[in-house]
Amino acid sequence: MKKLIILLFIINFIHAESFITDMEYGKMLYKNPRGIGCHKCHGLKGEGMVIASYKEFNKTSEEKIDKKLIAPRINNLNPQELADGITSKKRSVMPSYFLTKDEIIVIYKYLKQSKK
Repeated sequence: MKKLIILLFIINFIHAESFITDMEYGKMLYKNPRGIGCHKCHGLKGEGMVIASYKEFNKTSEEKIDKKLIAPRINNLNPQELADGITSKKRSVMPSYFLTKDEIIVIYKYLKQSKK
């Protein structure tokens, strides 16, 4: 009987597609793709948020102007726009995470589901 249970477990294990769903994988990647998570800048549901507030000196008026560094909303992008933003060679603040196409797709699915 023990051998039968073990055999069934092994067969089940071999034929299992995955231990986690695409949503779980997308959430995991969104929260910690390769170090700091997307949610730290883009918000828990990709709604965008202020990353930093600072003052910039205007040489012409000689005044300090309030400025904000804002991470854009990403939960309204289509899959190609999201992929382009993640893989863009032009970098300012956002790090390059070297995500695969499949990883970008599951992040996209997670964002669409989270938006609801």
